[in-house]
Amino acid sequence: MKKLSKEHDHVLKTFRLLIADLCQQFNGGHPGGAIGMAAIGVALWKYVMRYAPHTPDYFNRDRFVLSNGHTCLFQYTFLYLAGYKAMTFDQLKSYHSDRIDALCPGHPEIEHEGVEVTTGPLGQGVANAVGLAMATKNLQATYNRPDFDIISNHTWCMIGDACLQEGVALEAISFAGHLKLNNLTIIYDNNQITCDGSVDLTNTEDINAKMRACGWDVIDVEDGCFDVEGIVDALNKARASTDKPTFINVRTIIGLGSAVAGNAVAHGAAFGAADVANMKKMYGFSPEEHFVVSDEVRQFFEDIPTRGQELVRAWEKKVQEYEAKYPELGAEFRRRVEGRLPDNWKELIPTIFPDKPTATRASSGLVFNPIAKECNSFMVGTADLSPSVNMMWKGKVDFQHPDLKTTCGITGNYGGRYIHYGVREHAMCAISNGLAAFAPNTFVPVTSSFFMFYLYAAPAVRMGALQHLQIIHAATHDSIGMGEDGPTHQPIELAALYRAMPNVLYIRPGDSEETAGAWIVAIEAKRTSTIISTSRHALPQLSQTRRDGVAKGAYVLEEVEDADVTLIGVGAELCFAVDVAKELQAKGAKARVISFPCQRLFEAQSLEYKRDTLRKHRLPAIVIEPYAPNGWERYANAAVCVKRFGHSLPGKEAYKFFGFEVGPMAAKIGDYLERIKADSLLRHEFVEL
Repeated sequence: MKKLSKEHDHVLKTFRLLIADLCQQFNGGHPGGAIGMAAIGVALWKYVMRYAPHTPDYFNRDRFVLSNGHTCLFQYTFLYLAGYKAMTFDQLKSYHSDRIDALCPGHPEIEHEGVEVTTGPLGQGVANAVGLAMATKNLQATYNRPDFDIISNHTWCMIGDACLQEGVALEAISFAGHLKLNNLTIIYDNNQITCDGSVDLTNTEDINAKMRACGWDVIDVEDGCFDVEGIVDALNKARASTDKPTFINVRTIIGLGSAVAGNAVAHGAAFGAADVANMKKMYGFSPEEHFVVSDEVRQFFEDIPTRGQELVRAWEKKVQEYEAKYPELGAEFRRRVEGRLPDNWKELIPTIFPDKPTATRASSGLVFNPIAKECNSFMVGTADLSPSVNMMWKGKVDFQHPDLKTTCGITGNYGGRYIHYGVREHAMCAISNGLAAFAPNTFVPVTSSFFMFYLYAAPAVRMGALQHLQIIHAATHDSIGMGEDGPTHQPIELAALYRAMPNVLYIRPGDSEETAGAWIVAIEAKRTSTIISTSRHALPQLSQTRRDGVAKGAYVLEEVEDADVTLIGVGAELCFAVDVAKELQAKGAKARVISFPCQRLFEAQSLEYKRDTLRKHRLPAIVIEPYAPNGWERYANAAVCVKRFGHSLPGKEAYKFFGFEVGPMAAKIGDYLERIKADSLLRHEFVEL
């Protein structure tokens, strides 16, 4: 390829000036990193990556993740040059414009052709890439045969200095090294600059030694701004790795050619018209011309769409031959490609549960484990809490490197679907985003941990919801009833966060039947993330609960036509509402009872249904839940709630300490009903009992 050096020079100069013009146009954006990474992009998009711009969802394509998402112009410009139809020149110039239909947002977004995952919060993309690589490994182990490698794609992840400082990336890097994901390559744009200044302001570690210690091969590229051939050689060597993921340390200069080259100023601001003009003069371009892409540059990239379509045709032919030779496996593979579950999955859910007090975390296992066992779309993981979360099914196989020998004797292979993430809650959820993003619903990742630790994972849960990815989070130990671990583990405030988070279904089932309803909703929510929030402690099984009621968010559990009050029971405290209603009746007050497992599902119902269920216009409503009451003002007039952090006591004693006993709650509610008789305005104010 050395004969192309002059051609490379022209392409690199064109690319860098195009980035400078795109930022200067609206006087904003991040030019420096994209300019420094130009040669990396040429090596990837022109020579190494296997993809099809005219069939952007080609299933066996290489996956590219831009973890340093602020350098998005790097990706957008190569999408344009490589021939993605949606990325027209007009669209490329929409960067930082006020166009609502712009395909060039300030960070890459999954909805657009050629973008695999939404990145922005640094480090998330690294973990997403680990998930994408794990998806490939699992599909290969499940479906490839010696004569048919129908899955052979590689995952490339572009990162900057800042990604290597984020905890989620370091969790994921450690895990990928442990798993020996040789189909994963991280390309490090090592320009030694972050927003505040040079990296040595805060970080002076030996990153190559760190990566090797984590189980990665390391390749150095010293001249990352110009040595396209050297980068191509490094990338091809990484693809050929047989036993480890690869870290390519590419030295670059941020904002190369500008007046602020090598400085933090180059990171996040346009260079200024005078500087851009000087760059053009230096490169032999006219300062008066903008957004110049010569015929020579277009010809350099013009073969990529044709090359991509040849990959698509060859792969589709191979799959057809595979289906002919392995008809049952082929049909299953086609179902996975199309993102469909087996038609009978709902029949695997029990219709009758043991009539004894059962923790809903145990109910979760009763409901979901038969499905996970039979439906290989589910990849189920836990952050080192297997004995507590009840997500292991009989005969499960762990997702592990097949040669791993552990001291505890647990082994597995890449065909396994139970993932031990270790104590890495944040990476667990971010990696699951990558699994889910591999292709729509080919994988349905399930994570599990104590509900409190989803605060550690919240940024990744948010990113999954933002991308409309179907991920199910099984959150256990979800109340003060979890007991002696105390306020550090009792999630008083966390439900308010997840009830507010867009495109998340936060569901608290009250017993096994409602837990079945929660899982049905979560599995049917193809473009939504779900948190199924369950109890550590045993709960009575209520004869009135209905799985179909969960799908409506709230439903009437016990109706009383001439009621004085509506009691709203939620999750582990639903049984309290039932018992308090009986206590009130004994004292002459009639209470109807509503089960309210999910606010967002309830909001999706018709106005008539919501009015008929709540009857708030006729009756005062009181919610019983030992959480911060924020959000219940919309549905209730008062709340038996908790306004402080928890307390370290056994579960029953913790409930007693906070006043969650039938007698005291009935007394508070009775007193409230008397008060609103005396003060009618009180009915229109939210009261914390």
